[in-house]
Amino acid sequence: MYKIGVIGDKQSVLGFKAVGLDAFGCATKEEAKLTLREIAKADYAIIYIMEHLYAEIKDTVNEYNEMRLPAIIPIPGMKGTLGIGVQNIKKAVERAVGADILFNND
Repeated sequence: MYKIGVIGDKQSVLGFKAVGLDAFGCATKEEAKLTLREIAKADYAIIYIMEHLYAEIKDTVNEYNEMRLPAIIPIPGMKGTLGIGVQNIKKAVERAVGADILFNND
């Protein structure tokens, strides 16, 4: 059975642990990279990463973009959103449709 994991600062991931997700507290980007690589090899179908860490380890995240699993999804941390999740959705829709049909600023 597949699992769901959350990578972020220890304070932010505690709530996810309370609802049954596997939480991985990371203080540095090196720790986050190592954790991502380790759990990506395990049975994780979805890995949520706090946006601030996602931005710092984007090169490592990109290694998994073309793989079926795990799906690596940025989520806002306790300090709010950086807009990375919305940007990723916008890029995916643009690739699929061939044009920017979302959030058009005209």
